[in-house]
Amino acid sequence: MIECILSLGSNVGDRAFNMEMAEMMINSQIGIVTATSSIYETEAWGRENQPAFLNNALKCNSSQSPDKMLQTIHLIEAKMGRKRIGKWLPRVIDIDILFYGDQIIKKHNLNIPHPEISNRNFVLAPLMELCPEMVHPELNRTISELFRDSKDTYKVVKIKAD
Repeated sequence: MIECILSLGSNVGDRAFNMEMAEMMINSQIGIVTATSSIYETEAWGRENQPAFLNNALKCNSSQSPDKMLQTIHLIEAKMGRKRIGKWLPRVIDIDILFYGDQIIKKHNLNIPHPEISNRNFVLAPLMELCPEMVHPELNRTISELFRDSKDTYKVVKIKAD
């Protein structure tokens, strides 16, 4: 088993329900969820003329390989109604692998740690709750340091404490 950290986001339909369903499916299909952050409402990143997102992060213990985990994530997203038709578009659910233990993985379809962690407060704010002192294996900086030094100016507001 390896501890993984995933990021969840939704800005279509019943966003809170979508987040709950995704967490339940992750728990049953990927690995036991051991911790979740609060839920944050965040401005859409990348393409701003769309509804705000709900975002959070969770830890889970999984025996799946990173490739299998990504495949399972894509199946969960598809079951929930996500259509992969473009970048930064509204979506029922978005699930990203942020960390897979302390491994660094570089493949054409999979980069772990997620390459944009340090640039996105909607990812960093939930990580601050789960693992503020965790050291990013590539950047050799803690989550607290990355959050403190983030240049992201998009609004991130805690709306539901876990």
